[in-house]
Amino acid sequence: GFLLALCHDYRLMRADRGVLYMSEVDIGLPLPPYFVHVLRAKISQAHALRDVVLRGRKLRAPEAREMGVVDVVCPGAPETAAEALKLAEQLAARKWDGAVYASIRMSMFPDACRAVGIAVESDEEKSRHFASRL
Repeated sequence: GFLLALCHDYRLMRADRGVLYMSEVDIGLPLPPYFVHVLRAKISQAHALRDVVLRGRKLRAPEAREMGVVDVVCPGAPETAAEALKLAEQLAARKWDGAVYASIRMSMFPDACRAVGIAVESDEEKSRHFASRL
């Protein structure tokens, strides 16, 4: 679940319940290379990445926010759901082109995208896409 949450662009977490936890080190399970690419791309603080992956640290919402792993902490489930809907409405109101958003997102995390089998656009493909919009 932790890796799936990291794959999202915005992460919200309720403060009253739950933890984010990479149990692999505790259960003796090596991480597949694509896990490591995603973890490195999404957990930018070196000490946070170390603690999550090598110590199996269980993060409660306030710690996860301090480490930059989650963006917003809400008191409970109702507030988290309301905040998620508010965010979704704000983003939808922007009426962004989904293909452009996806292209920019892939540019931000090229190694992680390649590792999970998502093709990353070349500069030439981006230029063609941009030119076709003019």
